[in-house]
Amino acid sequence: MGFDKLNFLTAGMPLRTGKGSYKEAFAIIEEMNLDGMELEFVHGLRISENSKQIVKQIQSEKKFVLTCHAPFYINLNSKEPEKIAASIERIVETAKIGHFIGAFSITFHAAFYLNQDKAKVFDQVAKTTNEILQKVDELGLNIFIRPETTGKATQWGSLEEIIELSKLFPRKVLPCVDFSHLHARSLGQFNTYKEFAKIFETIGNQLSDFALENFHCHLAGIEYGQKGEKFHLNLEESDMNYKELLKAFLDFNIKGALVCESPNIEDDAKLLKEYYLALKKKAGINIRPM
Repeated sequence: MGFDKLNFLTAGMPLRTGKGSYKEAFAIIEEMNLDGMELEFVHGLRISENSKQIVKQIQSEKKFVLTCHAPFYINLNSKEPEKIAASIERIVETAKIGHFIGAFSITFHAAFYLNQDKAKVFDQVAKTTNEILQKVDELGLNIFIRPETTGKATQWGSLEEIIELSKLFPRKVLPCVDFSHLHARSLGQFNTYKEFAKIFETIGNQLSDFALENFHCHLAGIEYGQKGEKFHLNLEESDMNYKELLKAFLDFNIKGALVCESPNIEDDAKLLKEYYLALKKKAGINIRPM
């Protein structure tokens, strides 16, 4: 597995779709010269069998890049065993849908610390991740399982934690880097070229180039306060330094999926792709028809 370029995806159906179908959503994505979609199951695994068949067919014909976001109702460190079991099931079900439709990756917010020792929480997340992978393997699902970097200090999911977890399960678990969350969680850091470059260097050094050639990340503007993430913003209405980030993407030759989570979804996805292609052109890098 591996990509030949960086792909720009919408987080869910484009706003222009209105109450339309997946077929209409992908037509808009194609018309806007975007590369795919992250199917958002954040409020529940709600997709009909007919819709799954439609998405699978469109992906097969058009070769859109697809990812899936599992429901928000996940905590692999819950104090209630039944909630852990339900969380594992939601992640596995997301992986089943993703595999069926041709997605290459699923992501989720893994856990909360609940005022516990961070090392203990890491061990719990590692244990439950192993259970998830066992179920995924038993079902024959070919898809990356990716915990996402989180936007609040109360949530498990620093970049370091997710890299360490990924080391335990090589080429099965990889990070989903949410650059906006890193920026909010750190109360304003992770917003310079040097810091972005350090992220890519760290992932490449600790997880190999494979992780940089099969990258999955999120980006949006973000409002944050002393407790971290508050809500997403459009890029131009935020302090998110997306231009320097895209330069780092280009310099490190990152390939995979960049999912735009701005409130205006497709417009910022288009903004990001056009700026990235302009950087490539300025650098004299050949741009094949896209």
